[in-house]
Amino acid sequence: MIRCDLHIHSDYCDGKDRPEQIVRAAIARGLDCIGFSSHSYTFFDESYCMSKDKIPAYQAEIAALKEKYKDRIQILCGIEQDYYSTEPTDAYDYVIGSVHYLRCGDAYLPVDESKAILLDGIRQYFQNDVYALAECYFSTAADLVRKTGADIIGHFDLISKFNEEGALFDETHPRYVKAWQRALNQLLAADCAFEINTGAMARGYRTQPYPNADMRRYIKDRGGRLLLSSDSHSADTLCYAFDAWEAFL
Repeated sequence: MIRCDLHIHSDYCDGKDRPEQIVRAAIARGLDCIGFSSHSYTFFDESYCMSKDKIPAYQAEIAALKEKYKDRIQILCGIEQDYYSTEPTDAYDYVIGSVHYLRCGDAYLPVDESKAILLDGIRQYFQNDVYALAECYFSTAADLVRKTGADIIGHFDLISKFNEEGALFDETHPRYVKAWQRALNQLLAADCAFEINTGAMARGYRTQPYPNADMRRYIKDRGGRLLLSSDSHSADTLCYAFDAWEAFL
């Protein structure tokens, strides 16, 4: 059984629960290891991330919980580093590298905030060409290890959050496939791990995890490392749907 979950958000960023509540829930589930991964500070959008003044408290609290529960569970202090974050990551046990925005001139377009915002961004910045947005997104994702020092690539195809049943674009379109394959080839050479991320499933946006089935198979067939991540924002979604994906791993 999978007894580890490394993508967890607490109320230090946009999560709901205190870290100790999450630790106790993880112990109750029989987990051997959990990792906290607050959203790194992004100067251009403070609505969801960990504020700069909370960073020392976050690190101190997770360190205290490590010691308090060391005989019951391993606790790691990580960070989900957005591509455009400029905060240092040296003090963390691991880094999840993620692309949540695309820089469009002086603007930062969030790709996962809402369907309406994404569609407006495609019209405004990509001349209504969704595949141009996809090419921009995946070329940015390809650079995650260099830019963030990522150990783990977070939700590799986040731009498909609102694309259930092809609602916005065709995920088999040649331009889309070429863009993600080029990015994966670069990331696979960097020997990082890739999430199978069930977070959008828990929140009702998707029926499948990130990345999609073709991407998962591409990574696996080329010897890439995959791990299950819940991207949990509350204690009750730890290890969400992991049982359905353990056999794939």
